[in-house]
Amino acid sequence: MRNQSGMNESEPSRTSATEPIAPPVLAVSGLSIRRDGTMILRDINWRIAPGEHWVILGGNGSGKTSLLAALTGYLMPTTGAVGVFGKRYGESDWRELRKRIGVVSSSLRQMMAESEPALESVASGKFAMIDYWGKVGRADRRRALEILRQIECEYLAERPWAYLSQGERQRILIGRALMADPKLLILDEPCAGLDPVARELFLHFVERLGRQANAPTLVLVTHHVEEITPVFTHALLLREGRLLAAGAKAAVLTGKELSRTFGAEVRIRRSVGRYSLQVKTERRAIL
Repeated sequence: MRNQSGMNESEPSRTSATEPIAPPVLAVSGLSIRRDGTMILRDINWRIAPGEHWVILGGNGSGKTSLLAALTGYLMPTTGAVGVFGKRYGESDWRELRKRIGVVSSSLRQMMAESEPALESVASGKFAMIDYWGKVGRADRRRALEILRQIECEYLAERPWAYLSQGERQRILIGRALMADPKLLILDEPCAGLDPVARELFLHFVERLGRQANAPTLVLVTHHVEEITPVFTHALLLREGRLLAAGAKAAVLTGKELSRTFGAEVRIRRSVGRYSLQVKTERRAIL
């Protein structure tokens, strides 16, 4: 039988047979983590497809930090599996898999050497070293300069860490992560400590970064819906180690789901692609 295009419906598609199917960027199945009798994460299932950018939302103690540690191979599952780009931790060299994941954390800001120029801070990302003591080679210097241009910080190349603003430091840390050419970039509460203006400037930068050609898949970890820019397509909600919802942003970021996530009645509003959240003053537990 032939369809309207004239193709026999019983015949397999010629294009589907020749086009390779890209593996998921991330595949988490049945992930549970128990330590010292305490269940930290319980039966997490999550999948990131190529072209998606995700945000992870949850309150304090929701399991965000533990989930990140599992994604980067630092916290082994009690049950379940974690895979990146078609390879699974435990079946492949986790040290090699971890190289494909860049992590930018506000806590890393406190560990950088104050006298180190921004260019060397970026270049050190290739070697996963803080306060890099070696000499930056010509090729690595060129690459670091390219990244400084990419993150719109070329003018900071020779400026020491001590004289960078908090927003500039966050951009340099992103550049440092990009030096290793990751395919997945995790931004772990990157706006912590930024004033409102610096936060907005940084978020607009993240928006531009995510829209660049060949940009890595972004995962933003935050407490605040106000930090979710339009480039993020999907959201995952955690509470007390459980996954409450995961999927397309419009379906997940609702008042009902966020009320469950934060344990209080909230209203969510969206304007020009950005979100705001209002908490009802009379707190009532939402289960």
